[in-house]
Amino acid sequence: DDEDQVKGYEREDGEYVMLEDEELDAVALESTRTIDIDCFVPADSIGWIWYDKPHYLVPDDKVGEEAFSVIREAMVKSNTRAISRVVLYHRERAVLLEPRDKGMVLWTLRYGDEVRDEAEYFKGIKGKPGPKEKKLLSSLISEHTQDWSPSLATDPVEQSLRSMIEAKQKRARRSTKKPEGAKSGKVIDLMAVLKKSLQGGLPQRR
Repeated sequence: DDEDQVKGYEREDGEYVMLEDEELDAVALESTRTIDIDCFVPADSIGWIWYDKPHYLVPDDKVGEEAFSVIREAMVKSNTRAISRVVLYHRERAVLLEPRDKGMVLWTLRYGDEVRDEAEYFKGIKGKPGPKEKKLLSSLISEHTQDWSPSLATDPVEQSLRSMIEAKQKRARRSTKKPEGAKSGKVIDLMAVLKKSLQGGLPQRR
């Protein structure tokens, strides 16, 4: 039941600090259309693991279009990216601005405590391939290298559902479609009735 649910923060000792809805609302921020640039960083200095979600960014109006274009072209020329801040979904997010064609892509970045140190996970890996294995793998990579396409990242479940829906739609259309030329037994040929009436003559008036 929603009334029985509470929100809290777990401490290191396993205990929870309970938070009321009013307290959470007090620290929530209103979403804004303003983007504050903090600094610029080399384009290759931020690892992909920090990238979260992309959003296409376009100027809000003609007045902002010039500033938008100046920032975009300056980043292209200097091969840098802008680290900025914007309020989204009631939280201030660190974002990265990346020039893309005539526009920009705004990447939301993961919070610092969301990315763990990979060394803790990879420290036990000690295997080192020999020269034969390296040569074989290099050959396999060369044979199977192709250009990137969005079709390489498809959802098999979605594809199966689409195929199922299309098949059902085709069956439904076939079952409701009447054969061409078929006539219902209740349809009356008006021309035939009219001809028969005329051949029998009009009824005489009294």
